[in-house]
Amino acid sequence: MSLKEDLKHKRAVFAVFYIVLAVLCVFIIFAGINLGAMKVSGYDVMRIVMSKLTGSEQLRGGIADNVTAVVWEIRIPRILCGMFTGAGLAAAGVIFQGILQNPLADPYTLGISTGASFGASVAIYISIVTGMYMPVTGFALAAALATLAAVTAIAGKGSSFESNDLIIAGIIASSVLSSGVSLLKMLSGENVSAIVFWIMGNISSCDWSDAALICPVVTAAVIIASIFSKQLDIMSLGDRNAAAIGVNTKRIRFIYLVIGSVITAVCVSVCGVIGFVGLIVPHLLRFRLSSKNSVLIPASALTGAALLSLADNVTRLLPGGEIPVGIITTLVGGPFFIYIFMRRRRV
Repeated sequence: MSLKEDLKHKRAVFAVFYIVLAVLCVFIIFAGINLGAMKVSGYDVMRIVMSKLTGSEQLRGGIADNVTAVVWEIRIPRILCGMFTGAGLAAAGVIFQGILQNPLADPYTLGISTGASFGASVAIYISIVTGMYMPVTGFALAAALATLAAVTAIAGKGSSFESNDLIIAGIIASSVLSSGVSLLKMLSGENVSAIVFWIMGNISSCDWSDAALICPVVTAAVIIASIFSKQLDIMSLGDRNAAAIGVNTKRIRFIYLVIGSVITAVCVSVCGVIGFVGLIVPHLLRFRLSSKNSVLIPASALTGAALLSLADNVTRLLPGGEIPVGIITTLVGGPFFIYIFMRRRRV
């Protein structure tokens, strides 16, 4: 097979993969909307969606208001947040593994998630103590971005952002903030469950304000990361080789650091800590599909979206009430990653 034919074959494989994932995501969306005690036909779902988008009440004539509320105000925002969180975490995993040149890196390596957890814990604790409502998402997002600023300040010597320095700075920040979260848990007393439940990763309470935050940020970040993915490919050769080719490694690493951290901060601030999605998905696709970031970033985003939404649907089917989706991803992702790691060592 010639090089040209080989490229055509790979492009065809990538196209089929994207189409299959897109169809799977659509299927999961409709399955998720109809999952629950209240059954709604696909036709009625389409009528409700079109009615809300166009503002025409006539399109959903005959559909009860409570059915409309359940579909539009509860189920659709939850599904959108789940999909975009999965997409964002998986894409961020690709980015961090690329810029840190570490296959074990994931969206939580730099302590961004711990920062978000600390911010959320502060908001919940203040609400418990004072009785005043504090926006958990806002506190979590602000703390995550503050953690990013602190990590880059610790690691950035002379505007340099070396991989090892970033990882060490992330470990330091994560350790300090984890202690802060533990302190707030202790001070919360009997109300500690509110903090624990959020940290476990949960998307059941997401609404349209959460979707309005996470959807555009993740979409824009994934598009930007995909457009400039060639520089990320070159950086995998090492800083010295990349610089010899003409890539400004410091600037590219900083740009991708910001993109990946913002994705992580937004996802964690909305849905809590959801582990292993950003670690396993890039690993799996890198070995089975391609190591090119132009392919890997969008493919990981689609796979992460399908995976997390599927996990959320599973939590809704389990007996005994819903459990945080972060528990499912960790229970499944941990052993699966061990299997991948051991198999890789045998190769």
